[in-house]
Amino acid sequence: MLLWINGPFGGGKTQTAHEIQRRLPGSVICDPEHAGFGLQRMLPPELRGDFQELASWRQGVVEVLDLVLTKHEGVVIAPMTVTDSDCFAETVGRLRELGHDVRHFTLLAERETVLRRLRERHIVAVLRRLTGQRAARRGESWAVRQLDHCLERLAQPEFAEHLWTDRTSIPKTADRIAVLAGLKLRPHHEGPLRTRLQQARVGLRHIRFD
Repeated sequence: MLLWINGPFGGGKTQTAHEIQRRLPGSVICDPEHAGFGLQRMLPPELRGDFQELASWRQGVVEVLDLVLTKHEGVVIAPMTVTDSDCFAETVGRLRELGHDVRHFTLLAERETVLRRLRERHIVAVLRRLTGQRAARRGESWAVRQLDHCLERLAQPEFAEHLWTDRTSIPKTADRIAVLAGLKLRPHHEGPLRTRLQQARVGLRHIRFD
């Protein structure tokens, strides 16, 4: 089974994927974003755009996920924002055509909620949060500029199942996905501090410097 976790940038996809992976023995995360960043690094800066527009990315994601789903016995988790219908058909749709059990979920939240989460992705905000300080406001980023488009597109029926996450925690969102997918996660026994530390580690590992 493949759990494809969609949503706007800053919507909680990666955190939710890691929460599921921690609590679901045998599961693995295969992040299609890594392939996209690798392709971008092959290009000079002036030619870098949206890597999802590259046929090589779409084809490569399907090829790799097909291999993992065929050879790996556990659940595969792919956290990736996809808002274009054609790209969705060429990735999620193609994997279904190949006979794989693909469960697609879109994490949604109000605009202000996502903006707050985007600010907290900054390394300074992460460190301040750990020490109880208020996160500083960042300038508009590429993710912020894409936000309205993402929220509008991902609310469409083709991107169901929709899960609203404004008033729920990452562990509870993971629980909801597991129930809908017919999976059983290990109980979440960590307290608030340990949960924040785990999420901070995930956030730090996914900070990009290029």
